[in-house]
Amino acid sequence: MQQKLLDTVKQFGNNKQHALVIGDIMLDRYLIGSVGRISPEAPVPIVLLNEQNERAGGAANVAANLALLGIKTHIVGCVGNDSEAKTLLGLLKGMDVDASGICTSKNRPTIAKTRVVSGHQQMMRLDQESGAVFNQEENAQLLGAIQAQLALKPAIVILSDYAKGLLSEQVCQQVIAQCKSQNIMVLVDPKGRDYSKYTGATALTPNKKETAEACDTTINDVDLIAKASALKKCLNLQFLAVTRGEEGITLIDDSTHYLPAIAKQVFDVSGAGDTVIATLAAGLMNQLSPLDALQLANIAAAVVVGKVGTIPISQHDLLEALTSQQSNEQANKICDLAQLKAKVESWKKAKQKIVFTNGCFDLLHAGHVTYLEAAKKRGDKLILGLNTDRSVSAIKGPSRPVVHENDRARVLAALESVDAVILFDEDTPLNLINVIKPNVIAKGSDYSAEQVVGGKEVQSWGGEIALIDLVEGRSTSNIIKKMNV
Repeated sequence: MQQKLLDTVKQFGNNKQHALVIGDIMLDRYLIGSVGRISPEAPVPIVLLNEQNERAGGAANVAANLALLGIKTHIVGCVGNDSEAKTLLGLLKGMDVDASGICTSKNRPTIAKTRVVSGHQQMMRLDQESGAVFNQEENAQLLGAIQAQLALKPAIVILSDYAKGLLSEQVCQQVIAQCKSQNIMVLVDPKGRDYSKYTGATALTPNKKETAEACDTTINDVDLIAKASALKKCLNLQFLAVTRGEEGITLIDDSTHYLPAIAKQVFDVSGAGDTVIATLAAGLMNQLSPLDALQLANIAAAVVVGKVGTIPISQHDLLEALTSQQSNEQANKICDLAQLKAKVESWKKAKQKIVFTNGCFDLLHAGHVTYLEAAKKRGDKLILGLNTDRSVSAIKGPSRPVVHENDRARVLAALESVDAVILFDEDTPLNLINVIKPNVIAKGSDYSAEQVVGGKEVQSWGGEIALIDLVEGRSTSNIIKKMNV
């Protein structure tokens, strides 16, 4: 899976299609300093300013995430005629975001949030915005910009709603209807209690608190996911992704999938939702399934929450995180019995079909790899029981194995087809098979069904025996003979 995600992210910059972001754009300012004393004028801390920076926020941060991932990006939003607008437009231009769809209003300022930070602690936030409803002139200008952008046929549209008034019911429903007629996906980062204005979108990505509000319940409701599933059906969505912070992400489509959180350190969750929806969109644009795209989004979110402030994910950072996780994930495939039992329990709970095979796998070659790939296709998860060095010597003779058991296990764990590797020291894996109770036991076609150790046991609990054709002429013995010539 990790290799598939890596390959997909590498292709982001090669996709000629573009994404369109529509929503509340804003400027995020950070005034960063240190506190050494309290003001004599009032009981407030004095912050000695050391650093000041400005970043794209709100819907503009969604666009920034997409652009830095390598996705060609257009944006529609509204700014005022002020210095904040110039700064924000300059930031977007610097990231090659097409901002030609951004409208300028003479009636409202550019939305800006100024945060005063000391260390990792936010001391204060100053907001600049207008609470006035968009008037007829502003709506006409906005809808005209949207129509012009939709005519360019984006591959996906993101509605980034920060409840600042731009994404009214009229705007949302007009965008969704037109996108449906053109077979364009619409993802929504929603706000508010009433989600009816998003009816017919492809998907929504609310956080846990927003989901609870939309379902008229609390975040502690044990039936929250069931109610969210009903909400998905009511809104006629293809899927709903609930971001749950330290609990991970829950995907609701035809069934429910739980993705555990990955972040090891959380400094700032600002903008994490923007990163999730942008990475999800990038994955969907590049033919990933919703589940695989959310796996990618989960990893991206883990990167940005480890940084201070609204910082978008970059293609380089995501590739680096994927590579690191791939290495950790491969090592984690090597299990002791307790760890394997826990994995098997979770797989069975998710109704995944478990395949078991075993062998020495000394001097891994193409025949081994082909065999394991074929075995994996007989189910969802493949467990490999690997003979220890002692048991290999007992079977093959004192000159074997050539490769140490730990090295054999590590190489096998790197194969995408293998989901778990466990060493066993007995003459046969029968005890192991009886513990994990696989659905399928796989062995080479040079065996008969009657000769497969554990075959009768697997059949006794409703499982099956799969005899896999071997690649002719490929064997460790042949390799050793060539080496000794």
